[in-house]
Amino acid sequence: MIIKTNSFVLLVGLVCLCCCAEGTKIKVKAHHVKYKNPKEKINVRVEDLLARMTLKEKLGQMAQVDRGNITAKVMKEYNIGSVLSGGESVPRTQATPRDWIDMINKFQNWSLASRLGIPMIYGIDAVHGHNNVYKATMFPHNVGLGATRDPELVKRIGAATALEVRATGIQYSFAPCVSVCRDPRWGRCYESFSEDPNIVKQMTDFVIGLQGEIPAGSPKGVPYVGGTDKVAGSAKHYVGDGGTTKGINENDTVIDWQGLLNIHMPGYPEAIAKGVATVMVSYSSWNGVKMHANHDLVTKYLKDTLKFKGIVISDWLGVDKISNPPFTNYSNSVLLSIQAGLDMIMLPYNYIDFVKFLTEHVNNKRIPMSRIDDAVRRILSVKFMMGLFENPMSSYEYIPRLGCQEHRDLGREAVRKSLVLLKNGKTPTAPLLPLPKKANRILVAGTHANNLGYQCGGWSLTWQGVSGNNHTVGTTILGAIASAVNETTEIVFSLNPDTNFVKANKFDYAVVAVGELPYAETKGDSVNLTIAEPGPSIITNVCGAVKCAVIVVSGRPVVIEPYLSSMDALVAAWLPGTEGQGVADVLYGDYGFTGKLPRTWFRRVDQLPMNFGEKNYDPLLPFGFGLTTQPVNKR
Repeated sequence: MIIKTNSFVLLVGLVCLCCCAEGTKIKVKAHHVKYKNPKEKINVRVEDLLARMTLKEKLGQMAQVDRGNITAKVMKEYNIGSVLSGGESVPRTQATPRDWIDMINKFQNWSLASRLGIPMIYGIDAVHGHNNVYKATMFPHNVGLGATRDPELVKRIGAATALEVRATGIQYSFAPCVSVCRDPRWGRCYESFSEDPNIVKQMTDFVIGLQGEIPAGSPKGVPYVGGTDKVAGSAKHYVGDGGTTKGINENDTVIDWQGLLNIHMPGYPEAIAKGVATVMVSYSSWNGVKMHANHDLVTKYLKDTLKFKGIVISDWLGVDKISNPPFTNYSNSVLLSIQAGLDMIMLPYNYIDFVKFLTEHVNNKRIPMSRIDDAVRRILSVKFMMGLFENPMSSYEYIPRLGCQEHRDLGREAVRKSLVLLKNGKTPTAPLLPLPKKANRILVAGTHANNLGYQCGGWSLTWQGVSGNNHTVGTTILGAIASAVNETTEIVFSLNPDTNFVKANKFDYAVVAVGELPYAETKGDSVNLTIAEPGPSIITNVCGAVKCAVIVVSGRPVVIEPYLSSMDALVAAWLPGTEGQGVADVLYGDYGFTGKLPRTWFRRVDQLPMNFGEKNYDPLLPFGFGLTTQPVNKR
């Protein structure tokens, strides 16, 4: 039957839409449903979809659940909006990109099978490259990138990271960290570009690489992710996490408002101006108030003053830690976090209680529906902006970009630009570096000379990092030296040689690589900041018997003054990642040293905290220090 009455046609259309809103099986053509129509403006699509959603569907969008807890039933029943991989949550050991993509597409199909077909977004910590994934390129950690003073390099690293993340089908990375570490005792200090907020501001160009260049004239605070070769990023950890008392992770940052603005805040408006999609809230407190419950800083300042229109996301179990002691009175913690202005909660497990308690708070008018709608509106806006409704499934097209030679070359470039030369020769007229490639016999020694896991540090394959060379693919410092020297040069490797061994072999020179063992947050907090044993004895044994260049592999300055006089040369290599060839490039003069200290190098731990520009500033080596050399070899 053909019905020609316009008013009746309109009525039928309205009935169909209402029936869909109630969850019936009646189907409406996509172009009649505004949120499914890509020609509609994003805000129109968002409001149309929001109006169709039940409370439970809205709360599901606010939940981010670890992949280990996701099933088809959970996705359908709870309408989960986001899934993530924690630091060690992978499809299988040494999973391939195809393994990742197949897993994520399985989750996505479950998500799309829900009543409204809202796609989920998958997140992961790709903080120095796609560091959770076997064979990915791992770049220097942020402290090393801060030593380069090169925002354009950091932008290219962001773009490469985005491609490698997309190679595994993932659309969202919890990076960059724009913390300003003011105390190297903090176990996350290597995630900070510098103690100088101005350098941190410059390095937010990583956002542009990761997400794409925000179009000119874009509205203030509106996120932008430009295409399927880009991923959503997250500026973290808002705010002040690098200034906690004694550098203790998740501790209290005691500082006045102006100090917070001047030191710890500058990276956030910069990242927002560059279109960052999300901001992650810090575990730490500001003057006694937990950031996950701080309405003044999350809603009034981040959202209202800075005009951030993206998603405010919690940290892993961050809501659970609001209470004192942590992990108690979860209902109240959920209440405080949502009232503060958080939009997406990295649960990452307890979705049942989260939805239960949040439903009770809404029904009892403790949380207004407007607050829920604000959160869901932001989440949906990012998903629409990223094109997830039109292209929800992950593609295999970027698989060849994971660990590709172009990215490894970029990592190598970043390593050589990040190295800081702290000493070169026992007298100014007798430099040791660059080293000669042609020699009779040389010694390579130390715990960090042939250990790719140590080279990469924490947040590498596992949360706290690994030891050894079998976990991923890359070049160790020993391997780099072997590739750099003349084929006639004999290389002797000894993990921990004694003085007699060194003297007996009559080495032309030695390269000693020592440093910190891998660590991440909390476990990496340190009161001693020492080189790991037997590092100090290796320095003493080798440098007392032969000319030596010492390479310190660490996430922060460490105690070196007692050993400095015995060294002929000292290089801060930070945590260079998988591309150790960049170390040899500079040691042997193919490139010159150009890096500058992103942090003050203290004399003694009892001086800390100590940052440039403060009173009684008496460092071993000041912020910005770095000797330079000129290339001596033709490339």
